[in-house]
Order: sequence, then C-alpha cells, then structure tokens
Amino acid sequence: MVILPKFLQKNDTIALVCTARKIDFPLVENARKHFENWGLHVIVGESATASFHQFSGDDELRTRDFQMQLDNPDVKAIICLRGGFGTARIVDRLDFSEFAKNPKWIVGYSDVTVIQNHILKNYNIASLHAEMALKFPIFPNTNESLNALRNALFGIFEPLEGQILRHCEGGTTEAIHNVHGLLRLTARNDGTTAELVGGNLAILCSLLGSSSEVDTTGKILFLEDVGEWLYAIDRMMTTLKRAGNLEKLAGLAVGQFTNLKDDKTSFGKSAYEIIAEHVADYDYPVIFDIPAGHCEINMPLIFGGIYEMSVSEKIIILRL
Repeated sequence: MVILPKFLQKNDTIALVCTARKIDFPLVENARKHFENWGLHVIVGESATASFHQFSGDDELRTRDFQMQLDNPDVKAIICLRGGFGTARIVDRLDFSEFAKNPKWIVGYSDVTVIQNHILKNYNIASLHAEMALKFPIFPNTNESLNALRNALFGIFEPLEGQILRHCEGGTTEAIHNVHGLLRLTARNDGTTAELVGGNLAILCSLLGSSSEVDTTGKILFLEDVGEWLYAIDRMMTTLKRAGNLEKLAGLAVGQFTNLKDDKTSFGKSAYEIIAEHVADYDYPVIFDIPAGHCEINMPLIFGGIYEMSVSEKIIILRL
C-alpha cells in the first residue's frame, strides 16, 4: 500500500532546495514570500542559492542539502525549485532510511521525476507533481497553477479534464467531439481506478534498467515533456513500448507536450498522434491534454495516489 505523507497545516515548516540546475536568487526569495504568505515556515536550503557551472552547487553540496532536509523531522515538505538536469547524479548518494520512517512530501516535476519515481519504487511513498518556483508569479500576484499548488499541499485537489483522440484514415487522429475524460483522486481502488505513476517522458526513459525505473503494471501512466524533437518523442515511446511499460497499463493520461521541434522534413505527426499510435493496440482508456506539465496551467498530481479515470459523452476526468 502506497504511503501518502501528511498534508500540511499552517505553521508547518518546508524546505526549498535545488537538485539540478541553479536558480536566480530573486526567484528563491519570491517563492519564500509566497509560502510564508500561506502561513508556512520556510528553510532556504544551501543548494537554493549555490552555483557550480550550470548546477545549483556541486554533487556533494546538492546531496548534503537534500539529505539534511530528508533527515530534519521538522520539515514536512521538500520543495524543489526547478528542474533541468542533475537529480540522477545524486539520487544514489541519498540515504532515505529516516525519510522512510517519517515520510514528507517531495514536490516538483521535470528532472525531479527521478526522485519521485525512486521513492515510489523503493519505499512506496507518494510525491507531488506540481508547479515549481521558476514559474511562480511575482509576489503578491498569483495564478491558477500556484493556487492549485497551495491547495494540494493542504490536501485539496480538483478533477482534471482531458480529451479522447481517435484514429482517422491516413494515420492521423482527431478529438472525438463531446467525449472527454476526467482524472480524479479517489479513495477507491476498483474498476478503472488505479495508482498514478509517471512524469517527464525523457526522464522516465533515462530511468529504464535502474533501481528507480517506474513500475507501470496495472497503473495509470502520466506523461509530459518539453523542448523535444518529434522524432525523439517517437523514439522514447518506442523505447517504453519495447521495454513492456505500455502493455499492461490500467490507463494512460497524457499531459502537455510543449515547445516541440521538428526537422525541415516534417516528422508528419503531432506528439499526441505519436503517442496515440503507440498505444492503439491496447484496450485501456487514454486521455490527452491533461493540464499538467511544462505549461501555463500545471495542475498538481500525486504519484502513488489512487485515481479514477472516467469517460462519458460529455466529460472525461482524471480525478484523485
């Protein structure tokens, strides 16, 4: 049974860290103001203000800082400030023994997918895929993603709506009008209800064969990505399929694929069409355009949470 850390209460303490690329200090301070405005006490970790080439400190510093927050019993959530690259360089250096005894929320997305899948696979502990400080509006302004992060930290989640695609002649796909999907967080585990796993597609592929590899059997798989070539999306989906990670899903929830690139000679398909093609032979439900990922509206998801995926002529929901 997956362990969900306790949701936050006012006056709880959180820690701000960077596990990957460095972040400008004004953005760290901006995040601190938002969290303190929510009634939380904030520890600014050493990695949040460090710099080592493109990283937020060298591997030793980032490991030491994250380990300190894992082991600190007063810290109820570790907030990763941004992604980039670097988390995989430190994950095997970390000791999760104290964290396993006293689970806390690890919050982020993108490169943080490494740690989120590692703790779910090895310790059965859930994490929160949600907006990071790099994209917070300037305090005191707010937006939908930031409000959703606040709600999620305190245990409030909204259903997420998507759409269904169908195959058409010529190998293309289109949305089925008036047929939508809903993904909803739930306490039940029956029917089309299952544990949600996943994260950034490129990171998930990079974890194959490691101790952090995602287990997709009987799960709802969530995917998102940014800045990739369309042929690379096809290659990564082919990799997941050949590795057996697409065959036995309970469902597939596809988030936002943004800032994608194509060659002068076009690949000929959109990211959603590529994904739809790779799962066309399977009979589980698939919904696209979930508002989560590298996008303006990045709604929170619990990796390890039990979600209901429902489909009707009027609405499809991904709901916790």
